[in-house]
Amino acid sequence: MLARFLPWIFMLCMGMLWGVSFSVAKIAINAGGTPMGIAFWQAIVASVLLLTFTLARRRPMSLGTAQLRIYFIVGSLGIAIPGACFYLAAPHLPAGILAITVTLVPILTYCLALILKLEKIAWRRVTGILFGAGAILLLVAPESSLPSRSAVPWLLLACVSSLSLAFQNILLARWKMPGLGPIRIACGMNIAAAVMLLPVTLANDTLFLPEFPFGVIEWGVVGLALIATIAYTMFVMTVDRAGPLFASQVGYVVTLAGVFWGMVLFGESHSAWVWVSMATMLVGLALVSPRETSAAT
Repeated sequence: MLARFLPWIFMLCMGMLWGVSFSVAKIAINAGGTPMGIAFWQAIVASVLLLTFTLARRRPMSLGTAQLRIYFIVGSLGIAIPGACFYLAAPHLPAGILAITVTLVPILTYCLALILKLEKIAWRRVTGILFGAGAILLLVAPESSLPSRSAVPWLLLACVSSLSLAFQNILLARWKMPGLGPIRIACGMNIAAAVMLLPVTLANDTLFLPEFPFGVIEWGVVGLALIATIAYTMFVMTVDRAGPLFASQVGYVVTLAGVFWGMVLFGESHSAWVWVSMATMLVGLALVSPRETSAAT
C-alpha cells in the first residue's frame, strides 16, 4: 500500500523542500552571507554528501575527458550561474516571487527547444510560453506588484537563473552520458561548480570561512545543500517509480510551497497582481508540460 502512494509522498516532500529553499537563502543572506560565498559553500557541502552516497554504493566517479566536460559545462549552467544569479537576487525580492520565477524553467526549456528545432510547434505549448511571458509582465509592469521599481532588475536576474537551468535541461536531454547515472552527474556538477566559483569568490573578496560553532549563515548553507541533495534524490526515485511526466509536475508544488513559506517565515503579503501572475504562470506550466499520449504535442 505504501509503495502505491510513495511517488505522491515524494512529490509533496520535494515541493515543500525546494519551496522552503527560497526562504532559507534569504535568511542566510540577510544574516550576512555573501551570495557568491553561499553558492560556493552549498556546492561544496552538496558535493561531499553526494560523493559519500556514491562511494557508499560502490559506484566511483567517472573522470574521463567526456565526463569532465559534462560536469563542467552542465555544472556551470545548472549550479554555478543560476546559483549566483539566484542568491544575488534573493535579498531584493520576496521569497514568493522568487518561487514564481522558477516555474519559468520548463516554459523556457520548451522555448529553447523550438528555437533549436528540437521540438515541433504545438500551439497548446506555445500558448503556455505566452502565459509565462504574461506572468512576468504582470510582475514587472504594475507599480504595486514588486516592493519597489528598483527590484525589477533583480527580478530579471532571477529569470536569468531560470534561463540557465533551461539550457542545462536541453543539454542533458541531448547529450549521451557515458557511464554516468543521475546521482553521479549531480555530484560531478557540484564539484565542478565549486571549482568554478572559488576563483570568482576570491577575486570579488566574497568568500567567507565557516565559523564554529555554526551560526545562521553556516546552518543556512548546510540546509540548502541538504535540501538540494535530498530533493534531487527523491526526484530521481520518483522518475524511476512513476516516470518523468509525473515527476515534472513537482513545479506546481514548488511554486505554491515557496509562496507559502515566504508568508509563514517572513510574513510576506502580495498584491493582487502577484497572485494573478502566479495563477498565470501555473496555467502556462500546465500548457507546456507534455502530455503522455501525443507525440504531436
